[in-house]
Amino acid sequence: MVLATASYFVISHFLLQSVRVAGRSMVPTLFDSRHYLLNRWIYHVRPPRHSDIVVLRDPGDNGLSVKRIIATPGDSIYLKDGSIYVNGCKLNEPYLTPGTPTFTNSKYRDQLILCGKDQFFVLGDNRLNSIDSRAYGPVPRRNILGPIIW
Repeated sequence: MVLATASYFVISHFLLQSVRVAGRSMVPTLFDSRHYLLNRWIYHVRPPRHSDIVVLRDPGDNGLSVKRIIATPGDSIYLKDGSIYVNGCKLNEPYLTPGTPTFTNSKYRDQLILCGKDQFFVLGDNRLNSIDSRAYGPVPRRNILGPIIW
C-alpha cells in the first residue's frame, strides 16, 4: 500500500498528471470539461517551445490555465490590426479558425511586447474569449508546469 501511494505521488507530481480544462479559452483546439494529460517532466529535458500548449500558473489569479506559447525568451511580439508578428514575421496559426483576429487588450490599436530572460508570451486559441499575456504580460518560466499531451 505504501509503495502504491508513493508511486502515485511520484507519477502524478513529476511525470504525468490528468488535467481538466475549465472554460473555452482554447477552443477549437481543446474543449471545456475534457480531460488531457500534463507532461510534468519534459521541460527538465528541453525548454518550452513555440506552439506548445501548456498548463501554467496564471499570474492574474494564481489559478491554473491552459494556453499556447506564442513567443519565447528574447522574442518580440507585435500586435497590429488583428495580426501577430513574432520577430517581424507574421505568425502562421493553422490551429485557429480561419479569420480569427488577435487584438490588443489595451486602448491602443497596436502593441509591442518584448519577452525578457525566462519569459514566455502565451495566448488562448479562442482569442475573443481568453485572458492571457495580452492582459497580464509575458509569463515567467517558473509559472509553466508543462505541456498538454493528448
